[in-house]
Amino acid sequence: MTQSQTDPAAEAALLEAYAAGDADAARELATRYTPLVYAHAYRMLNDRAEAEDVAQDAMLRLWRHAPGWDSAGGASVRTWLYRVTANLCIDRLRKTRPDAMPEELEFADDGPGAEAQLQAQARKMALEDALMQLPDRQRQAVVLRHIEGLGNTEIAQIMDIGPRAVESLTARGKRALTALLSGQRKGLGYTDDTVETSY
Repeated sequence: MTQSQTDPAAEAALLEAYAAGDADAARELATRYTPLVYAHAYRMLNDRAEAEDVAQDAMLRLWRHAPGWDSAGGASVRTWLYRVTANLCIDRLRKTRPDAMPEELEFADDGPGAEAQLQAQARKMALEDALMQLPDRQRQAVVLRHIEGLGNTEIAQIMDIGPRAVESLTARGKRALTALLSGQRKGLGYTDDTVETSY
């Protein structure tokens, strides 16, 4: 990540240009943040169409918020977008609670590695299904920490809780995932006592 992506003053200037209708600023913000927002929404919802809708909604909210952006007292654009995205996802989950149906497997050819590819896909689907069974806040904390790779301080800002609460949520979420996946270890090809919890 470049300095301009983390410098609050540079972000504020970019948002000011964006709010004023600068097409280059709009493209830069979209290029920089839309993939991040979409990926986070997909991991929260496990639904590509819903994630696309959330990503569009989050970026639209950023556009609306841009004229009054407070770089001195507010969060970074990335942290703000994570928070907005998570809230939008949680709202959708509470309204609909869709079944976490995995995508159809794309069967590989019979060449070398086909079995490994299918096993990796099965593990990914098992993890996504287990994540969708976690309470909303636990899933959000686990996704942000162990899949998005954010630190506890930034997660605390995103979730509007303290760092200790983040640690508690992620620990409970990991324990719950382990319990949910432990009965599938043999079928997923694990031979030791660990359960894979990353993509």
